[in-house]
Amino acid sequence: MRLLIEAANASVAIENGRIVEPGGTFDRLIRSSGEVRPGLINAHDHLHLNHYGRLGMPPYANAREWARDIQSRYAATIARGRLMSRRHALLAGAWKNLLAGVTHVVHHDSWEPDFADFFPIKVVRIANADSITLNPLFRPPVDATYAMHVAEGVDDTSGAEIPALDARGLLNNNLLAVHAVGADGGGIASLRACGCAIVWCPTSNQFLFGRSAPPALLAEGVDVLLGSDSLLTGAGTILDELRVARGHISDRRLLDAVGDPAARRLGMPPPSLEPGAPADVVLFRRSVLEADPEDVLLVSVDGQLRVLDPGLVPLLPIEGGQTVTWRGVTRWISGPAGPVVLSEPG
Repeated sequence: MRLLIEAANASVAIENGRIVEPGGTFDRLIRSSGEVRPGLINAHDHLHLNHYGRLGMPPYANAREWARDIQSRYAATIARGRLMSRRHALLAGAWKNLLAGVTHVVHHDSWEPDFADFFPIKVVRIANADSITLNPLFRPPVDATYAMHVAEGVDDTSGAEIPALDARGLLNNNLLAVHAVGADGGGIASLRACGCAIVWCPTSNQFLFGRSAPPALLAEGVDVLLGSDSLLTGAGTILDELRVARGHISDRRLLDAVGDPAARRLGMPPPSLEPGAPADVVLFRRSVLEADPEDVLLVSVDGQLRVLDPGLVPLLPIEGGQTVTWRGVTRWISGPAGPVVLSEPG
């Protein structure tokens, strides 16, 4: 199928999984007053944890305190959640992201065989570890990007992880430092000087600790990537993170946080709407910085339609899939009939 999307900002043509020149004849045409753009990048999620809902009675001093608390306080809820098959749990995380226009996501956990088995979203494969406190023997591949939870808390032990990383030679420009809430003045200086990138998850941080990464850490001069975290702690999708983050850094850097610099830091090709690029494309009803899932009209991954507004379904040769409603938004998704379990706001 040759598909042409005519949006207010650009015309994008898709054929055989690639973007092509928007000339000639097309099998299907979609016209929209919205915005078409490359799929968003979510630099931090735990895909298998998105069906539980938010758990915890914050504030906490650090992430380890939170983890201990929910294991006892919500033991029954966690036990029920673990009854879901691993594949269905991972798919819940995939669809949460796709419904918000994400086509590439970092799964901050062990690599899963399911990711190579007709998985609907592109999972970016990088080395990762929980934190230097919990994984003191972690050694990343030489000269390769790696992600670690860093200073995920507000107490002295959280801030002490930054000099601990430095002592082990892990504070460098290959590091993606996730969270960094507890960085003090010296920690901020060290993180900025080493050339690492910061992966910012504002709604998760605010829920757990009542604050997020220090403004001085996020200031111009450091690459900031955006992550949603899982729905165990995050408010929702990457679109929620963009709205909450807006005003704390410039709009240009926010778009960078889910776009080109994020791709570069993750070792990906730059997101593109140019002919020849993979057709990882999202059509939004309005500007991405103002959008919520209701504004996600179409998501394509390698030219495969993954998410559609119901109003677009009759315009396209759609077979199979199912219609789901999450947080009041109804969409067709390409997943086979079966449970798609996502948590509601908690």
